[in-house]
Amino acid sequence: MSNNENNPPQNFGSDEGNKRRTQLKTIFKYLQNHIATASMVSEATGVPHKCLTRYKRDLEQAGRLWEVFKGHCKVTGHLAYFITTNPKFKRDDNQLNMFGDE
Repeated sequence: MSNNENNPPQNFGSDEGNKRRTQLKTIFKYLQNHIATASMVSEATGVPHKCLTRYKRDLEQAGRLWEVFKGHCKVTGHLAYFITTNPKFKRDDNQLNMFGDE
């Protein structure tokens, strides 16, 4: 685990202004200390859900956000993925190799 996984990406939003960078950092830092659904993060941080969805995708593609488990959201009551940016909760991807297919 590199120390870089605990810091928000520096290159996100460089062309889109301070608001995008601030929202991304807010989400990243919140998820360092919490495991929550996107709706729960939106409610806790004030970042609109539609923006949060975009940041979630960007962070997933950068390898900085992980789905931990699926459960009932405390905001919507619907089944949803609980996410985090804390690498210690990162799921082991070796499950795909459990039958020896490499």
